[in-house]
Parts: sequence; C-alpha cells; structure tokens
Amino acid sequence: MQNIKLDTSVQYIKGVGPKMFELLNKLGIYTVKDLLEYYPRTYEDRTKVTSISDFQKDSNVLFFGRLVKPVSVVYARGKKIISTVVTDESGSLAFLTWFNQIYIKDRLKEGMTYLFYGKVSSVSPTRATLESCSIYDVEQLDKIQGLYPIYSLTAGITQNYLFKIINEIMDQELLLNEIFNDEFRKKYYLPEINYAVRNVHFPKSYEMVNMARKRIIFEELFLFQLALMNMKDNNLVSTKTNVYNDLDCSEFLKIIPFELTNAQKKVVEQIKGDLKSNIVMNRLVQGDVGSGKTMVAAIAMYLAVKNGYQASLMAPTTILANQHYLELSNYFGKLGINVDIITSSTTKKQKEKIIERLKNNEIDILIGTHSIIEDNIEFNNLGLVVTDEQHRFGVKQRMKLSAKGNVVDTLVMTATPIPRSLAIILYGDLDLSVIDELPPGRKTVETYVVNDSYNQRVYNFLKKHIDEGRQVYVVCPLVEENEDLDLNSVEKLYEEYKKEFAGYNVEILHGKMKNKEKDEIMKRFKENKTNILISTTVIEVGISVPNATVMVIENADRFGLAALHQLRGRVGRGSAASYCILKSNNKSAIARERLDIMRKSNDGFLIAKKDLELRGPGDFFGIRQSGMPEFKLANLLTDTKVLEQTQQAVKEIVTKDKHLELEENRSIKEALFLKYGEQLRNIVG
Repeated sequence: MQNIKLDTSVQYIKGVGPKMFELLNKLGIYTVKDLLEYYPRTYEDRTKVTSISDFQKDSNVLFFGRLVKPVSVVYARGKKIISTVVTDESGSLAFLTWFNQIYIKDRLKEGMTYLFYGKVSSVSPTRATLESCSIYDVEQLDKIQGLYPIYSLTAGITQNYLFKIINEIMDQELLLNEIFNDEFRKKYYLPEINYAVRNVHFPKSYEMVNMARKRIIFEELFLFQLALMNMKDNNLVSTKTNVYNDLDCSEFLKIIPFELTNAQKKVVEQIKGDLKSNIVMNRLVQGDVGSGKTMVAAIAMYLAVKNGYQASLMAPTTILANQHYLELSNYFGKLGINVDIITSSTTKKQKEKIIERLKNNEIDILIGTHSIIEDNIEFNNLGLVVTDEQHRFGVKQRMKLSAKGNVVDTLVMTATPIPRSLAIILYGDLDLSVIDELPPGRKTVETYVVNDSYNQRVYNFLKKHIDEGRQVYVVCPLVEENEDLDLNSVEKLYEEYKKEFAGYNVEILHGKMKNKEKDEIMKRFKENKTNILISTTVIEVGISVPNATVMVIENADRFGLAALHQLRGRVGRGSAASYCILKSNNKSAIARERLDIMRKSNDGFLIAKKDLELRGPGDFFGIRQSGMPEFKLANLLTDTKVLEQTQQAVKEIVTKDKHLELEENRSIKEALFLKYGEQLRNIVG
C-alpha cells in the first residue's frame, strides 16, 4: 500500500480482487480518486450507543455485546441460520441471527465483545431479538459512531464492503488538491477539501455533513460555471462607448393598441438600465407563452434606432421570422423606421439588395433566421442583437451575430420556462429578467387527457368547433411511421383525418418540407383556408393564429412537459375559449402523473419545475446530449443558493483574471483542465 496514489487503480487496494474491481467499475469507480469521490447518498444515525436493556421494537441500535454462548448453525427450509446470544453491562440478553452468512461462525468468538448495529425485531421481558446485524471490532467505535454513510450499490457489493475499502484509503491520508486559497474559503465559509471529503464519508453530526457537502457542491458548480463561461468565450466586463442617452419610448407606446403589463414595464426598465450603462448588456428575458416578450424586444430595438444604432432579431424558423417581420414592420413603419427580413427563402437578388442597404445604413432593423449570420451580411453600425428562443441556437451562433458590430448589447428571449436554478447554469453569463404576468384577456386553455377509446368523441368535438368557424392543430412526434415505436406518424394521421374529415380542408406540415412549401402551408392556415393542420413540433415555436382554438397532441407522453406547454401555447391566442387534448395510451404511473400536471396547470414555470423534478436536469430540454455533466452531489433543484454564490464567485475571478494566469488561480486552472480537458485548451489561456 506504500505506493498508492490518487490515480492508482482500485484493484491494488487491500480487499479488491479482479471480481470486485469489475463490480466497482459498474459504479464508475476505477481509481483511488474515484473511490474518494464516491459520496454517500444518505446516512444512518449511529451517534448513540444503546444499552440492550433500553432496546425498543423496530428501532435501529448501535451496541456492545459480549458472546455468552458459541455461535450455532442450523439448517432449516434450505437456509443456514447462524445465531448467538450476547449481553452487556446492563445484564440484558440479545438473541442475534444471520442467514446464509456462514463466515460469521469464525468471525465471532465466545467470551469476546464486539460492536453491533442492527434493527430490533422484537423485545420480550427476557431478551431482545435482532436479525442480520453488522459486526465491527470495538476499536472501530470512533469510525462507526456518528452518521453512517449509505452508498448506492450494485449487486455483489455491500455497504460494509464500501465502508471498509474507503476506510482503507482514508487511513493512507492521501491529499486531494485544494484549489481555493484561505482568503477565498473564508469569504464563502468553505472548509478545506480533504476535511470536507472525510466528513462527507464519516461525519459525526448533521452540521458537519452539511458543511462538508456544501464545500464539495460549491467546487462542482464553480468549476462547471467557470468552464461554461470560458466555453462561451464571454467577456463578462466588456465596456462600451455606445451608451444610450435618449431612453424615452413614449412615442412607440402610443402606436401599440394596448398598455404594457406591470411585468413588461419592469423588464423594460431593467433593459433601459443596461442600455444607459457603460457595461455591455447580456440579458435573458424569460416569459411564458403569450406574455409579450416580443413587444419588450421591440421597445429595446426602437431605443437602439433612436440612439443612432442598427438592431437585429434572429429567430429559429422562417415561419417565426416572417411573423416577427409582419408584426414589427407594421409598428415601426408608422415611425419611419426601416425594417427588412432575410431568410433561406430570400432570393440571391433580394439578398444582394439587402446587403447593400444594410451597409449604407438604409435598414434600421434586420430580422432573419440563421441566414443573418452569414459572413457576407455586414451592418453599418450594429448596436443591439435580439435572439428569440435562445435554446434553439448554439452559443457560437449568438456570438457570431454579436460580432457583426463593434461592442453589441445582447437581448435573449425564451418562451421556454426554465426554473431559475437551471437558468443560472445554462445562461450563467446573462442577467435574468422574467415576465411573470399575462396580458389581460389572455385565455386559459382547458386541457384534457384521453386515450384512443375517445377518438370518436374527439372527432365530433373538432367538427363542432370547425363548423363554428374555428381551426385545429393536430401534433404528433414522428414524420414517418416507425414499426418499432407505437406512435402515430404525421403521414398516417393525415390519411386518417382526411378520411374522417371528408369535406373539410386538412393539410400536413413537417420539418422535412422545403421552407417555401412550409411558409405557403402556414400562410393558408393563418388565412383560415385550412381547417385542420396535421403537424410535427415544427409549429412549437412562436406561431400565432388567433382563430386556432383546439390543439390535439398524439402520444403526448412522449413529449417533455415544457414542450407540451409550448405546443399548447399555440391556441388560446384569440378571444374564443380554447382547448388542448392530450392523447396517450401509456398506463404507467409516471406518464399519468406528468400529463395530470398539464391538465391541472397553465403555469409554465410550475410545469418546468415539475418536469425537472420528474425527469432530472440531464434530460431537461435534452441538455445531457449537449454535454452537461452529471454532478456527484449538486442538485439543481435544491442547491440554488450555492448556484448563485458560485456564479458570483466565478464572475469576480474572471473579472480580475479572465485567463486564470495569476499564481493564486493556478490550482483552479489545473482543476478546470483536469475536469473539462481538451474542449477548453483553445479558450483558456
């Protein structure tokens, strides 16, 4: 054991042979460091040593016992039953039994005293009975007494085994590298890392374990946010010269046919504060479906133009870009502000004309899709960039658009309701604003959950609404039928609905179509020339058709709750009552629970929180596929205070030493590379 180091394979630890090494690998434990960082999931309270005379039925007890009779082994019903009787200073007796653990016969000797821990199954005037007690030597009291760690296991590995081999490593006094200096730890009330690791595994009190866990969670979240900020290549303290002096938007507010909600007004004031500051704006505006984010962005763009700058809005789809263009050009046209649009549908000739006008400052606001970030698109004086539905774009795309100006203010909008804890992680570089109020008159969408046995009733319901002049969306997960998945495909549904709704106008829309074709289909739907639109989730983002009042979602259990809420937000945009019908044949309890949340609530933030609780952070919005690590201890739902602390700590360090070049940050930089490796090498220093 003399040569054991942190990177030593666990197979060289005493008690770990080839078979146990393979089992430990299943738990993600390969090295000594992995073992030290395999933290308990909970604890048993073993702080008190109990006399046998004080035993109570069903209580868990830690006690000393001296064997008053030899260990016996009897065979009954195919089992080996091992038993003995012990006593202590109280003089009371305890009858102990184990099943099929024959090694205990050699482990326990008559007349010797041992330390036991187990659950009391019965108590009588003459003796107590316990089954399957854990056995320790009396010298181990100091390690056993306290909060006993309970680890996640795999078949073949026991709690006692993990406790024993982690103890073996702790005795080596191997030191993990402390990345924070004394001053930093004092500021954030953090113990030293090795003290924390020891007290996570073998704490004496809940106070100690809470302090130790906070230290480890802090480091996990600190390194991740530091990596995230560096991967975003974001200068957190960029200063700007384009400070806005004229922040009066009263002229714009006069031409819109409604008054802003209090929530919108609050966010507008936050944006004004950013625009008049000499620090570059990086702000995320979250707002539930229909909360009026676009109007807030329009005010920001109006102020940019009023102060002599150009503005740009990038949307994830041609349909949404066109919708923004139609709405905003209508308002801005009344103020003499020139708005144009560029998408993949824009012809080469049109694009050349737009590029020329953009360079000559003849276009004040450019709206577009990914086409807007093409290299040949050049602005004369870009001052503000708005990105709609941020999670649909990669960070590099957003940065590429911002790079088309000198120092550009950035406003990011999302209707995807992200719990604050997750927003801090995903958008650690952005200040967060929330529009948590819907405009007056916005209808609550009645939601129902049904299975296929309701098909005819659903069809009749749709016909009734169409006959009243309304329109219907039908959404499903797949484009083409897949025999391996029992899901309705768009094409299959289209055929079924054409047959069932003969005499009505039914159309199909999916992402495999060309943009021009999709635009034409949506145009017909918006003009009420189509009664039913069968679609994939291509209609999820932003499309507004006030006359559409019913949304049917097939195989609804296959969607995340956030996606279901987004889809449901396509209806209820007009004055008529609106409905969402979630169809699912999945009978599992978790599927029913998730859909029941949708039935009961129209609050996007509550739904997102429940989605995160049920699915876990890794699956939320598919973040796991985007490289978000699984944390060993951190929990995004419960550790929000530590999240906010680490965000502030990272900003302070990066502000002072962006590339971590100072000696005081050398250990932090090493830990960052150790954890996130090659993906950072071209970014950090």
